[in-house]
Amino acid sequence: MAITALGYMGIRSRAVDDWADYAGKYLGMQLVDKGAGSLSFRMDDWRQRMVVRDEPGDAFAFMGWQVESADDLDLFGARLEAAGIAVTEAPKSLCDERFVDRMIYCLDPDDNRVELFSSPQMATDPFLPGRPIDGFLTGPYGMGHAVLHVRDVKPLVPFYRDLLEFNVSDYGLYPYGMYFFHVNGRHHSFAMVGTGRRGLHHFMVEYKNLDDVGQGYDLAQMHDDMIAYTLGRHTNDYMTSFYAKTPSDFFIESGWGGRVIDTETWQPHETDVGPSFWGHERVHLPEPDRAVMRQLRLKAAAEGRRTPKLVDCPWLYDQLTR
Repeated sequence: MAITALGYMGIRSRAVDDWADYAGKYLGMQLVDKGAGSLSFRMDDWRQRMVVRDEPGDAFAFMGWQVESADDLDLFGARLEAAGIAVTEAPKSLCDERFVDRMIYCLDPDDNRVELFSSPQMATDPFLPGRPIDGFLTGPYGMGHAVLHVRDVKPLVPFYRDLLEFNVSDYGLYPYGMYFFHVNGRHHSFAMVGTGRRGLHHFMVEYKNLDDVGQGYDLAQMHDDMIAYTLGRHTNDYMTSFYAKTPSDFFIESGWGGRVIDTETWQPHETDVGPSFWGHERVHLPEPDRAVMRQLRLKAAAEGRRTPKLVDCPWLYDQLTR
């Protein structure tokens, strides 16, 4: 019984037309359906990776997690119900909307909707990106990662770690509690940050080519208020990325070169070096808040901290040595 990847994301927005332009022109996703108040996007050979719906409510609507087989849904459902969590079997009509064979869903302790599904549908035609890119790194690593604002990380850790069997990659306690989890070789597919808020902080899409990140950065900089974090590199997953504001109340991280870990030997650990080796200046924040993160970066630089050699990023090393 295992959850294998983040399969899809759902968003609520009153600005669906803006999302149609944003996801295609800036991210490079393919708009495949524009129905009544709903948008559907592809990132690869899956029929659907992201849904934007024109409806009221929080911007974050749902996240879908793929399981190994349909039988796993029964096992997870029974475990969640035994823990006092209400689980609903999705009707066929909803499964058809998600382009999956079967799905169950529930709410986590912070009232975020979590969907578990099996057997996603594949498209019959090639992926056609919304701007020229070499594609997204998906496959066994899923669509990327999702990071949530949470009121308090403590009650959520048992839900994801013990009930859903997410594996802790690392965690930090300063300047606030944060936990990073993996479900496959991607360093983290899910994370939560104890900011006292709730909702989606960001989700990350990873490109196969660093130039696609850089060109997206150029496009975002053409708008005075689109960049949220400048280009930088993270200390835990080694991702080179930037964060951009979306038409909704959260960010999207566009990244490249993320760390792939050995899930059999990985040991969870506390990290206190700050989130970035360099860059990632949080230009959306007021100066006092920006200064806290800036000092952590300067401390890491003064201590000579660096990203390890490329062999610590197996998929990238393999590509460069072919």
